[in-house]
Amino acid sequence: MAYPYFQAVELLRQHTPLVQCLTNSVVMQFTANVLLAAGASPAMCDTPEESADFAAVANGVLINAGTPSSEQYRGMAEAIRGATAAGTPWVLDPVAVGGLKMRTDFARGVVDKRPTAIRGNASEVTALAGLGAGGRGVDATDSVDSALEAARRLASRTGGVVAVSGPEDLIVSPDRVTRLHSGDPMLQLVIGTGCSLGALTAAYLGACRGSGLSLHDAVLAAHAHMGVAGQIAADRSQGPGTFAVALIDALHGVDVEDIRTLSTIQEDLG
Repeated sequence: MAYPYFQAVELLRQHTPLVQCLTNSVVMQFTANVLLAAGASPAMCDTPEESADFAAVANGVLINAGTPSSEQYRGMAEAIRGATAAGTPWVLDPVAVGGLKMRTDFARGVVDKRPTAIRGNASEVTALAGLGAGGRGVDATDSVDSALEAARRLASRTGGVVAVSGPEDLIVSPDRVTRLHSGDPMLQLVIGTGCSLGALTAAYLGACRGSGLSLHDAVLAAHAHMGVAGQIAADRSQGPGTFAVALIDALHGVDVEDIRTLSTIQEDLG
């Protein structure tokens, strides 16, 4: 079956979307390399004085409060303001939400700003919706299926797409739920794979804007791209160190046929 999200992969390479990344200091370089390898252009512009203006010219924006400072909180708020005013799609990655009050309050507050997409693990999504206490730091302690109700509530509240990452990914919109089977456990052993997936999601949303493809399919394509690259990289590596390098190579080389043959999707009915 030819799903529309296959077309999104080609759109990403054609348009080289500019992605403004307001992300945590631990993963900044890795995230930039992921975007470049996949076919996007990263910009780590997060100062309060520039964030709103940059969000207006970017094709997509990532909001990731992984290692926040007071200045970065202000920068993220300004980027959201600029993106909203310009209609730039933006992604909220609620890193470690639930366990720490300030980041939890911030993330829950910006949900009302209607992010185009939310991407997190099961515990983060559940806590963001107010249905759980979060995981163990950035690690999920809840199953993907247990986060389905939380994802549905957030999608209904924002009108956007909620992606729950795990052994299988759930992509949830107000009127659609898709399960994506791809990836490899080795992805959990390299810092930044989840955070950079949020940036890749912003890239796909930017590339697909105005194309006629749904937001849902754009988010699905981003997760399939990362998951399939993870599978290819795992086959080429001997451990986490070589996997990290192989993942960058695989993200660059993945094509539509790889995604067609190495990923499986299932639409939930009813």
